[in-house]
Amino acid sequence: MGNFQIQHDRPNCIACGVCESIAPEFWEMDKNDGKSNLKACKKVGHEEHRDIDEHTFEENREAADRCPVNIIHIVNKETGERLI
Repeated sequence: MGNFQIQHDRPNCIACGVCESIAPEFWEMDKNDGKSNLKACKKVGHEEHRDIDEHTFEENREAADRCPVNIIHIVNKETGERLI
C-alpha cells in the first residue's frame, strides 16, 4: 500500500502519450482507442485509481504535471489533499 493515490479521468484523455513516455511502468496507450491506461489499477466509476508510494511519486507527479488536459491527479491518502 502506498501513501498516495493516482486518480486518472480516462474518458477525457486526448491520447497524447506523455504519461507513458515519462512513466511506462505505470502507463500504456490502449491499442483500441489510443487513450492511456493506468496499469494495475482499480476502476472507480469512470476513473482509474492506483496506490503509489514515495519511491514512485516523483515520476508520476511529472506525468501528472505534464498532462496537457490535467486529467491525472495525485492525492495524499492520509489527508485527502489533492496534490496535483
